[in-house]
Amino acid sequence: MSTYAIGDLQGCYAELQDLLDKINFDKTNDQLWFVGDLINRGPESLECLRFVKSLGHSARAVLGNHDLHLLAVANKVRKPHRKDTLDEILNADDAVELLRWVRELPLLINDTDLNFTMVHAGLPPQWSLAKAIELAHETETLLRGGQFSDFIQHMYGDQPDSWSEQLDGYDRHRFIINCLTRIRYCYDGGELNLKAKKTPGKEDEKLIPWYALSDRKTKNNKIVFGHWSTVHLGNEKNFSQYNVYPLDTGCLWGGYMTAMRLEDEELFSVSSRQPKI
Repeated sequence: MSTYAIGDLQGCYAELQDLLDKINFDKTNDQLWFVGDLINRGPESLECLRFVKSLGHSARAVLGNHDLHLLAVANKVRKPHRKDTLDEILNADDAVELLRWVRELPLLINDTDLNFTMVHAGLPPQWSLAKAIELAHETETLLRGGQFSDFIQHMYGDQPDSWSEQLDGYDRHRFIINCLTRIRYCYDGGELNLKAKKTPGKEDEKLIPWYALSDRKTKNNKIVFGHWSTVHLGNEKNFSQYNVYPLDTGCLWGGYMTAMRLEDEELFSVSSRQPKI
């Protein structure tokens, strides 16, 4: 049995099938880990969602910001963006079932046997792995429960930008979701900057990638993530010093779709079929 972690799909179903052919994926023996953003912007979001769901216990996935955006649009909390490709999901015969399945996805997966943790975007420096697991579960319970419709109306926003044990209510859960699904940069004190998106070295020098903060409590834990297509294992940066494995290789933008076999950390990639941007 092999376990493969795969970068952001974002509706690139054909490339996913190319990648599964390349790794000789066997549903009966292998398992796939998806780093979130299964859907949106790509040409076959519905196919991606249905396929990952159909894999059952052969697949594990975490929520990404685009997956949460789908839930927000479906519940009329947010309007679709011009480049969204969500209509095919929202108008599908099995839309209710698919949306319920997305709501049940976790925000974090930790596997002690494989010694890997997976989130979509990252973790703030103040959280230990145990704290991250606890807080992710706390917010997952809210997303899956009767308070979902109320909470999702207050889910968006960039504040608070700092963690405190005293945070409660919407502020607490908004910070948790922002870290797990949106984080890229922090300031030296650990405050989030959720606006900056450029490649490290092209942003304000005061901004530090979340994984590079010297006091990050999870620096001894192996963390797989996506979300940041210009930060990935294929661009010759030394991420081993940070113990992180960024896997979004920009398939949506004409780059690659990448899988990493967790047992030996070997990489497998296929070229995108999307226009180069």
